[in-house]
Amino acid sequence: MKNIFGDPLIPCCTSPMTGYFRDGYCRTDLTDVGLHIVCAYMTEDFLRFSKTRGNDLSTPVPAYDFPGLKPGDFWCLCALRWVEAYRSGCAPFINLEATSEKVLEIVEESVLLRFAYIGQV
Repeated sequence: MKNIFGDPLIPCCTSPMTGYFRDGYCRTDLTDVGLHIVCAYMTEDFLRFSKTRGNDLSTPVPAYDFPGLKPGDFWCLCALRWVEAYRSGCAPFINLEATSEKVLEIVEESVLLRFAYIGQV
């Protein structure tokens, strides 16, 4: 597993546990049709945007042991959802070291670099 720089992928978040495989990593395989490969820093704007698109990430779902996300959490987003948010002007920042290199098949590196999470936002 490599990140966009070709280095080993680091965990995105383990509290709450994220990733398609719920192992903290934004990695994928052929069963992950959503490509959960972007380690994104949640913001109020993005959480609102996602909810309007039918994916409510902020409401807890105890049946799936999902606590709901809040601003400041990191989460493995679907690559195309991030692109949709980018085109709508509300893309969240990205932890590039925890984002899979596979995203480079969808988003240019120069765009990703502009959204690099570098500490406090």
